[in-house]
Amino acid sequence: MDNDNHDLLDLHEHPGHLLRRAQQISVSIFHDEIQGELTPVQYALLRTLAASPGIDQVTLAGLVAIDTSTGASVCARLEEKGLLERKVIPHNRRQRALTITASGTALLKRLDPAVHRLRDRLLAPLTAREQAQFMRLLDKLVLENNAQSRAPLARPDAA
Repeated sequence: MDNDNHDLLDLHEHPGHLLRRAQQISVSIFHDEIQGELTPVQYALLRTLAASPGIDQVTLAGLVAIDTSTGASVCARLEEKGLLERKVIPHNRRQRALTITASGTALLKRLDPAVHRLRDRLLAPLTAREQAQFMRLLDKLVLENNAQSRAPLARPDAA
């Protein structure tokens, strides 16, 4: 077996493995900073909804890149917590328009410092220049491979 093939047997040479580990670390730091207030997906949905009030569940799921059934169940949990409201859209009774509640807005505002600490902690091993480069490359990797996802991201301009 040549060295190139042998290197591929090392998990640390597989981008997917390293991305999974980075996700594990990110989620661990998220839970440490957020203290169980929200899950990462709940946070992403609520933050996106705050920026796009009145959108429907399908659009919200696309903007966060999760499947629609997961989006619906997470929205239901956020509604139970009093953080968002779902209302039937009169001209399309199968869809629900979503709005963040005052409690949801207050929670996001209260979590802002924790979210900044999360980002700082996750990227701390990198210099400021490396952080910018890493974020640029990670964004490129995700966007260029978006079509291969089971729940592709719907860019805001395409939603």
